[in-house]
Amino acid sequence: MTEQAATPAGTTALITGASAGIGAEFARQLAGQGHNVVLVARDTARLQATAQQLKNRYGVRAEVLSADLADDAGVAVVVARLTDPARPVDILVNNAGMGLLRPFEENDIAEEARHLRLHVETAMRLTHAALQGMLSRRSGRIINVASVAAFLPRGSYSAAKAWLVSFSRSSNLAYSRRGVNVTAVCPGFTHTEFHDRMGMDKSVTPRWLWLQAERVVREGLADNANGKAVSIPTKRYKLLTAAARILPPRLVAGPPRRGK
Repeated sequence: MTEQAATPAGTTALITGASAGIGAEFARQLAGQGHNVVLVARDTARLQATAQQLKNRYGVRAEVLSADLADDAGVAVVVARLTDPARPVDILVNNAGMGLLRPFEENDIAEEARHLRLHVETAMRLTHAALQGMLSRRSGRIINVASVAAFLPRGSYSAAKAWLVSFSRSSNLAYSRRGVNVTAVCPGFTHTEFHDRMGMDKSVTPRWLWLQAERVVREGLADNANGKAVSIPTKRYKLLTAAARILPPRLVAGPPRRGK
């Protein structure tokens, strides 16, 4: 039996940051498994184009929610969708995020606060909203897209992703026995628009460290389905994160980010 054939009819996945990159790949793979999708991001036109592609290719329903998830009103829109009892959401992917190129002390503190809110508070609020229905149905899946940076001393981005990893671990421990798997997916450097939007010079990162979004998502979905609290796609990054736990912080921090 194929994975798509095994998917219950009418299940719905909500993906934030779904207009590009890892979020769009989650939408494609989940739609390919037969799930209807709710796509959330700020860029309405890109969301609509992605939704139409998924409808045409996979024959699923694809809903668009345009929302800024660093804004109260935007979060409220998604919370309302997650808690609508008439339209249950079975899978939540908290993927929306941003990066800051400069060191912490050089960034505007308002941008740092927005960065923290998007990665931590928004993910927390959406997870809390999704859990209400999932726990009552004793069925659900939540994926928080973190990063291998969670295991490295790399400024406020690492700190925010470390929170996501710890939160996912504790949530999976608490809720997996009640039918809800929670997983922090921790990719390494991945070919998406993320680093380009930051204005980062990607040439400083060795080619062998770069991953494809398709593999990151495929392994993350499999680990979540198997009940793992933390997913680190590929053997190379599993080894690197294991080494980071025992090596001195100065050796694993890596080179500073550099603009183009």
